[in-house]
Amino acid sequence: MLSVYDGHSRYGRRDFLKIGSLGLGGLTLADLLAGREAAAASSGQSVHDKAVIFLFMHGGPSQVETFDPKMTAPSGIRSATGEIKTKIPGITYGSTFEKLAALNDRTTVVRSFVTGDGRHDIKPVVGKDTLGANLGSIYSRIVGQNNPDNGMPSNVLLLPRSVDESTMPGVTQFGKFDSTGTVGSAYRPFTPSGGGDLKADMKLTLPMGRLTDRRGLLTRLDRLKRSFDGNGRRESLDRLREQAFDTILGGVAEAFDLSKESPGTVARYDTSGLAPEAGTDKRWNNRKRYADNGKTLGKLLLLARRLVERGCGFVTVTTNFVWDMHADVNNADVITGMNYMGRPFDHAVSAFLEDVHDRGLDDKILLVCCGEMGRTPRINKKGGRDHWGNIAPLLLAGGGLEMGQVIGQSTRDVSRPLTTPNHNSNLIATIWHTLFDVGGVRINQSVPRDIARAMENYQPIPGLL
Repeated sequence: MLSVYDGHSRYGRRDFLKIGSLGLGGLTLADLLAGREAAAASSGQSVHDKAVIFLFMHGGPSQVETFDPKMTAPSGIRSATGEIKTKIPGITYGSTFEKLAALNDRTTVVRSFVTGDGRHDIKPVVGKDTLGANLGSIYSRIVGQNNPDNGMPSNVLLLPRSVDESTMPGVTQFGKFDSTGTVGSAYRPFTPSGGGDLKADMKLTLPMGRLTDRRGLLTRLDRLKRSFDGNGRRESLDRLREQAFDTILGGVAEAFDLSKESPGTVARYDTSGLAPEAGTDKRWNNRKRYADNGKTLGKLLLLARRLVERGCGFVTVTTNFVWDMHADVNNADVITGMNYMGRPFDHAVSAFLEDVHDRGLDDKILLVCCGEMGRTPRINKKGGRDHWGNIAPLLLAGGGLEMGQVIGQSTRDVSRPLTTPNHNSNLIATIWHTLFDVGGVRINQSVPRDIARAMENYQPIPGLL
């Protein structure tokens, strides 16, 4: 139901202009005002008109079966899936990435990336280098929780259930994607989901008959507006009065609706059926996760594109825990695993690259693809690779960065970087420099000091900016 506080009580931080659960994930007029004020407080020169989509490869992808096949290495180390030539002479990828190989002039691969350890967690999305917060939460702490122009959440987390309620809940035992660390719980990412571990209800609590009746809502907003006469907020409420209904119940909700896309575009992203045996192969307990990955990854990237196109600044995308290729009771071997995970990834990311290029958004959107670690240089006796933190694959695309290159090299046995390592902090700094004029943010007094210090100390990956 709609609940509006009037002037008979003292307003606090939690109830100021609150409108019950009306909106998306608790989006209220207070959030709209907070977003407007935060944007006004932050210098327009400090925030770039760019967005980041962070595609987290949950479970730890292999360095050699992805973007560093190392076919000159001995058997058992080199890529088990072979290699494929890319558009750029002299650069090869693992053979599963046939479509990405034809588009690698639009991407950059970092072959000297080190996540730091082989633990299952969700660094660098959330970890010590992010102050314990989702990277998008740091972004929203600087720019505000919502786009001040249309109310779009500035920080969104997309799980498989964001596009398909039949999928398994998101895995959180290795870390929570909606953690906010020192940033504060108000900046938790909005998570559209039909259920699972991280719940954010997109359903509006007003009955449908009331949604068509603007008068009831506006009458209540009128009463609320009168209660604020003389306190300096009336003008803001006047501007937002009409905007509240149309934006919260219209424009923002529309952005999350994939049915608004043309059937051709939806089909272009569709990754279902690329590994049809994944859901029925009973050799591994995680077969349902493999199937969920295949049927949702493309739609998740399409939804991410829709959101940033409409004003969201940071989107975290993750499928369930699927890149863990031990060849044990739970997980597939490397060759089968790359068919389960690699082929949907190849199709979805290449569709995304082509789509944003066609829309002229290459420079506006930075796509980041990596996991929490890599996998062992040597294949185990069952045909899998185990946990390895000394080197991990990293792919970037767009954002106005230098594309069409490989940065860094690995050793012959692919156990560590041969050249200067790039760490989580370097990736994070690259993201920050894409989104902000970091110098301007550091001197902004409204930015928490721990964030400002991190921005001052972290250095971007050389050769990208």
